[in-house]
Amino acid sequence: MIEMIEPSMLIVLGLVALLAGFIDAVAGGGGMLTVPALLSIGLPPHIALGTNKLAATFASSTAAWTYYRKQLFSPRFWLYSFIATLLGAIIGTLVVNWISTEWLEKALPLVILAAAIYTIWHPHPKGESHQLPEVCPKLVRKQCLQGTVLGFYDGLAGPGTGAFWTVSNMILYRLDILMASGLAKAMNFTSNLTSLVTFAILGHINIALGLTMGICLMLGAYIGAHSAIRFGAKFIRPVFVTVVIILAAKLAWQAWF
Repeated sequence: MIEMIEPSMLIVLGLVALLAGFIDAVAGGGGMLTVPALLSIGLPPHIALGTNKLAATFASSTAAWTYYRKQLFSPRFWLYSFIATLLGAIIGTLVVNWISTEWLEKALPLVILAAAIYTIWHPHPKGESHQLPEVCPKLVRKQCLQGTVLGFYDGLAGPGTGAFWTVSNMILYRLDILMASGLAKAMNFTSNLTSLVTFAILGHINIALGLTMGICLMLGAYIGAHSAIRFGAKFIRPVFVTVVIILAAKLAWQAWF
């Protein structure tokens, strides 16, 4: 429970959440900060993931709404992405519930490290268009496959999902980084909320801690989304790369040394 956490540790978690919300709104990958932070205070992996979903829903909703108001995201156009992401997130979260805590403790740091390495080494194409792609059957198939896979991953683990969305949006739809980020935040919110409801039903959430971190994440996301929209790709890309390199180094040190 939150009463058992020292005030100094709660302040540290709040600051981590503030930074993670900013990073997540700018480039994705905030979960690579918050999940290890929750695990470090001794929360069981299932509870850490569920609590992170509660906190992350605050951040992703704030970022998604900001991009939507700036007309950088069209909900109707991405309907199939919404549906696929929702279904994938439910399945992923249920799979987490079937996995043993011991196995999850060993696997989760490796998943986070893999997500960090992928975002560093995978080529980040420059989106060619600020316009939406042409509607066709191929577009629908892309949306369904992308949404199911990334929704499943977000339900199963989560860290790095926003970054994966941003990169895959630029590859699949040739969107520029702002449009790709807007879509990423909306889909991230969808899988976060879906996974959150499933975790809540299963009882895997520390509500008080999740709400505390969620408020800090929401503030960070508000600042981050406005910064990204104002300064564009020149601001987003360096933040994205820098954060992932630091996270990868930190996780490698923890895992191997």
